[in-house]
Amino acid sequence: MSNETVAASPPRAATRAGQPTRARWGILALLAVGTMINYLDRTVLGIAAPTMTKELGIDAAAMGLVFSAFSWTYAAFQIPGGIFLDKFGSKTTYFLSITFWSFFTLLQGFAGGIGTLLGFRFGLGVSEAPCFPTNSRVVGTWFPQQERAFATGTYTVGEYIGLAFLSPALFWLLAEFGWRSLFYVVGAAGILFGLVWWVRYREPQDSTTVNREELDYIAAGGGLAKPSADKSSGFAWSQIGTLLKQRQMIGACLGQFAGNSTLVFFLTWFPTYLATERHMGWIKVGFFAVMPFIAAAIGVMLGGIVSDWLLRRTGSANIARKGPIITGLLLASTIITANYVDGDATVIAILSVAFFGQGMVGLGWTLISDIAPRNYMGLTGGVFNLMANLAGIVTPLVIGFIVSSTGSFVDALLFVGGVALVGALSYIFILGDVKRIEMA
Repeated sequence: MSNETVAASPPRAATRAGQPTRARWGILALLAVGTMINYLDRTVLGIAAPTMTKELGIDAAAMGLVFSAFSWTYAAFQIPGGIFLDKFGSKTTYFLSITFWSFFTLLQGFAGGIGTLLGFRFGLGVSEAPCFPTNSRVVGTWFPQQERAFATGTYTVGEYIGLAFLSPALFWLLAEFGWRSLFYVVGAAGILFGLVWWVRYREPQDSTTVNREELDYIAAGGGLAKPSADKSSGFAWSQIGTLLKQRQMIGACLGQFAGNSTLVFFLTWFPTYLATERHMGWIKVGFFAVMPFIAAAIGVMLGGIVSDWLLRRTGSANIARKGPIITGLLLASTIITANYVDGDATVIAILSVAFFGQGMVGLGWTLISDIAPRNYMGLTGGVFNLMANLAGIVTPLVIGFIVSSTGSFVDALLFVGGVALVGALSYIFILGDVKRIEMA
């Protein structure tokens, strides 16, 4: 049982008789802001890269290594992070995570070479590891099933909105104050938000802003308003083996790996692609870089809305969850066609369609909250994110090797699009029924 569970019930918020409060939406706002900062911290390196590589003397292959380094420790600490989450709960885990990842982001502004840069990226990966399992646990705790896709879409959109609307400001900081200023500003913002999270977040049963009607509404929809106290959530390695034998987990992990491959391209190599392959100036890069991220944000929200609508209309989690994700992966594969057009506007339109599709794949976290065993949501999220984020190791290295060897991104886009097609096939033929996994 989580350390955050208490014996006595806190005073409940007062509302009109029979009317549930809406405290869960305030919690969702916290997740959205935290996720936005999370992705700013891990991707600001992509904006700094073209200038940083010249100053520090880092070539394309070595920069691929730096981009990939984050995901080595991020993936390696998914399972330990999930275990920590199940033991200490969402409030403590997320507070420590965001505080330390923001600190390591800030430190990157002091990097003097590839060695220190790699060290800080390793620290960033360790610190960010529990973030998305915590997001999934919070959604599974605070939201009924019929609202989870929208909730997941809302916090996931933070990945893209931050970069979409803050990119011009970040490129301005880069031009005016240099690449180091990016890390100082974004890192400090994250540390401040960590304090906000600590003050504001509560589990449903501990919150003073939620009333009994809202707790009953959450519980009626399969939410875990009251975590089980009669089962142990102690860790054993055999639990991981049990999870990975489930076809739902295998299909979901393969599909999310595929979606993450597209995401990682945009979070790492995309600005360099526009500057070197398409020969755009910095002002043009800053303007055009916004478009695909806006498209991805729309894809995230639309995927969640459509999924919840399908669930209400059909009652089928298979149709509601798998349909939008498969559609998104097929759209993501269209990134390949950017190799065969010349106009900048056309290229950006194609990339926007592909990133829109990738945004829909963020629904995978809703699917995980639907299938995760009740007492192992943190561990399940950790295993899922570990497998999915192997893409963060593989994709930057493959693209860096391709660009270093060929001097072009053509084969890199073929790789990204091909992986997306494999992901769509995994959801069609492997995943099977969307239903909760039962574990003793």
